[in-house]
Amino acid sequence: MSRENLLSLFDEFERYTDDFAFVQMRGYRREAWTYGKLKAMAIATALELRARGIRSGDRILIWGPNTAEWAAAFWGCLLRGAVAVPMDDGAAPDFAGRVARDSGSKLTFSSRDKADAAPAVPRLVLEDLADTTSPAVAAVSTSPTVLAYENLADDKITRNHIAEILFTSGTTAEPRGVVLTHGNFLANLEPLERGIDPYRKYERWFHPLRFVTLVPLSHVFGQFMALFVPPLLGATVVFEHSANPGEIVRTVKRERATALIAVPRMLDGLRAGIEREMEARRQGEWLVNNLKRANGQKFLRRAWRFRRIHRRFGWKFWAFISGGTALTPKTEMFFKGVGYAVVQGYGMTETASLISLNHPFRATEGTIGKILPGREFRLAEDGEILVRGENVAGGYWEGGAFRNGVRDKEGWLRTGDIGEIDAGGNLRFKGRKKNVIVTGAGLNIYPEDVEAELRKQEGVRDCVVVPSGPEANAEPSAILLMKSSSGASLQAAREAIERANVSLAEYQRVRRWVLWPEPDFPRTPAGKPRLKLVAARAAELSDGSSASKEQAGPLNELLAKFSQAKGSSEKLEKELSLSSLDRVELMSALEERFQVELNETSFAEARTVADVQRLLEQPEAHRTEYVFPRWTQRAPVRWLRLAVYYALAWPATQLLAHPKIVGRENLRGMRGPVLVISNHITRRADIGLILAALPIRFRHYLAIAMGGESVQKMRRPPRDWFFAKRWAYQLGYGLITLLFNVFPLPQQSGFRESFRFAGECADRGYSLLIFPEGEVNNTDDGRMAPFQVGIGLLAENLQLPIIPMRLDGVWQMKRERRRLARFGELTVRIGAPIEFPAATPADEIARRLESIVRGL
Repeated sequence: MSRENLLSLFDEFERYTDDFAFVQMRGYRREAWTYGKLKAMAIATALELRARGIRSGDRILIWGPNTAEWAAAFWGCLLRGAVAVPMDDGAAPDFAGRVARDSGSKLTFSSRDKADAAPAVPRLVLEDLADTTSPAVAAVSTSPTVLAYENLADDKITRNHIAEILFTSGTTAEPRGVVLTHGNFLANLEPLERGIDPYRKYERWFHPLRFVTLVPLSHVFGQFMALFVPPLLGATVVFEHSANPGEIVRTVKRERATALIAVPRMLDGLRAGIEREMEARRQGEWLVNNLKRANGQKFLRRAWRFRRIHRRFGWKFWAFISGGTALTPKTEMFFKGVGYAVVQGYGMTETASLISLNHPFRATEGTIGKILPGREFRLAEDGEILVRGENVAGGYWEGGAFRNGVRDKEGWLRTGDIGEIDAGGNLRFKGRKKNVIVTGAGLNIYPEDVEAELRKQEGVRDCVVVPSGPEANAEPSAILLMKSSSGASLQAAREAIERANVSLAEYQRVRRWVLWPEPDFPRTPAGKPRLKLVAARAAELSDGSSASKEQAGPLNELLAKFSQAKGSSEKLEKELSLSSLDRVELMSALEERFQVELNETSFAEARTVADVQRLLEQPEAHRTEYVFPRWTQRAPVRWLRLAVYYALAWPATQLLAHPKIVGRENLRGMRGPVLVISNHITRRADIGLILAALPIRFRHYLAIAMGGESVQKMRRPPRDWFFAKRWAYQLGYGLITLLFNVFPLPQQSGFRESFRFAGECADRGYSLLIFPEGEVNNTDDGRMAPFQVGIGLLAENLQLPIIPMRLDGVWQMKRERRRLARFGELTVRIGAPIEFPAATPADEIARRLESIVRGL
């Protein structure tokens, strides 16, 4: 039975009301939305739009990263009958403004960081959507009539109603938007739903399915796989914003994901990341040999052979879902070879995402699946893919109005892609029609075929093939991105070209090539190389015209932006004179841009841009130098810790210190988790005094940060120490970890792992104790040291109430080397809880906290 509109999916929201729809990270905290909450927020958003005078057919711009609030805003637009205008999060403000003007948007949903860039129309901040719509949310929860979502639009929503307008992501040309109706999406969703039905009886054994998505919701493929398909199964969608292979794998395993949704470029980076890590562990040869042996083996046999890789992803993970363009054969064969299902879909914005789709269990390698039911398909004489059906958009929005132009007179959409059909009825993607290179003999060369051979060669990280010479007598020219830019890469490139030419036909062979000088090509948000920019730069390199020009490649552009954001007067291209916290931010930005994982210790030692360039070319596998003991937070260990504390530590604190507690009334009525901060005088006494001062509800669930370098030294003492001393340190490490739930917080490198672990602790209900000075007080006068900026970054990303505390009298005991305090000598002062507004700078938070603790 066909659906009337996309809003019929709300029936599935009701069916799975208590299941999780979305999981996302808020700083270092994990946040989950149920389908019930998503439905309530979407209805509340529609009510807010109605209150603001938005009517059916009005256009609403949505501009921000993937979040549950983005999804609520989108569904709220559809419920009201308004037209969503999604904008890529990385779009230039000028382009977003032109889209808003051309579409006549009457309202903008945008993220907080776009306050200065948002178009000049009324604006709702996505992060504040819950607060903005709170009255409407209350009405939704108490009024049955409001829950009748069918009544929120001015007119009845049908398949012919416009759901959204998706504009191209160009920067110079006038914006043009593809107009997509409810029926366009349903024409793809309904055959998929019918294909899912036979497998529902098996799904209940794996419920809930969890999909980690890397694709923006501003892209039609991202919407289809994150907004429309999951409700059919009550599946959970996990938003992952990082393209860093290590972060992706960690998220997949942490969330026990079933599948990963990505575009081919992201999967290429993930494959390369796994290969780099295996090489760093000296297992590269093992990987290559076992891939050869696994060829032709059954799925489960391959999975068992590569169980060490499956262990990294987690045992519930089984599939990669790719869309946007065809996967490179190397990546497809790699993931299939190690025992995963690889699902590929082909389509474009004008077809509401899908034209063809691979069957997850019966996929033919090298193809992009069979044509979905309900549409007509044929190949033109030149091999161009033509499609006709309800899924094809009716027209474009351009120049402030709707116009036809997607289909020809017979209703066919000319995709501009070249394809072929194999004997099994599977579609094979050959390349873009406009990119075809025509030789003097009239032969067609598809750049994708040549690129595929080049990528197979050792030492080639990526490549782009463009035409060289007159249009009617062109030949392929290769731009090679090698794994190393050292002098040896020139010889490696020659050898790669020679080996690839052996496998290519005579007319396809590469005779002209250049080396790309930067760590990566300039790319689109979907990860595709920007061909015009690459070709123009390659032309300069080949004729030497750029020899005297300052290179403005991706690395230098990123460094320039980072320098400007930090207000630096000196160029970062000369030297990396950065604070440790700034280095963490820069390293994260580099990992995102170049899709590699950098070793924090090696990056901390980089002093020049040349050092950074070398790290990007030969990134080391990330090795966590610190162990984060999650076992200490299990119930049996926690009860053991509390038993020992109340039997030994608490009586000792009362007898030896008998501290005076001031300000405990400030914590009346508070519940955890909270962030506790205090000055730091001695490792032995400070923790015991703070535990004694805290209420039981905080004391029983408390994780304590300790200097990472000190913890590491205790865990792995130097080998040249006397064995008894080493054993004593290791015993001390075990005891403090067990009895005080200590975790490492290093000062030099390893911030991200520590902060991430702190977020996990808070998610499990544990409060955190941090000493922001970073080390014990060793001054002559006992004055408090300045707070490290890291406490500001941690507070900003945890968004927990902060309890300031101050220890007085301990320094005098330390100076006099006394263990027994006089009555009334030691005082623990507790300040009023503090919360900072979102987006408060980390350095400002650190300064204000330091001032508050000093003033207690």
